[in-house]
Amino acid sequence: MAIARFRTVVLDCPDPHALAAFYAALLGGAPAHDPAEPDWVDLDVPGGHPLSFQESPGYVAPVWPSDDGAQQFHLDVTVDDLDTAEKEVLALGARVLDNADRDRSWRVYADPVGHPFCLCVD
Repeated sequence: MAIARFRTVVLDCPDPHALAAFYAALLGGAPAHDPAEPDWVDLDVPGGHPLSFQESPGYVAPVWPSDDGAQQFHLDVTVDDLDTAEKEVLALGARVLDNADRDRSWRVYADPVGHPFCLCVD
């Protein structure tokens, strides 16, 4: 029997409202926040796992790839067409981390504050 149930993935960031808006545009859903907690925003992703965004003073973006081999984590999201999705995420403010191999079934990007994520096709 499991000890716990999965609740959410929390992304630290300098502006939780802005980053939640980015992921809402990418994955769907509407950001929600409790006015009593201005440093926290939740996003219920349709058909997926929830994401939460927490303000982190002094936030430092992860380095990808890291010279020491450590990767904190990254999100994989499924798309129908890599080229189309790439244009759309770049227009939202993402940046390319690794898209050189155009024959792969995945490409790596960073969200506007530097969290890595992959666009993947099945």
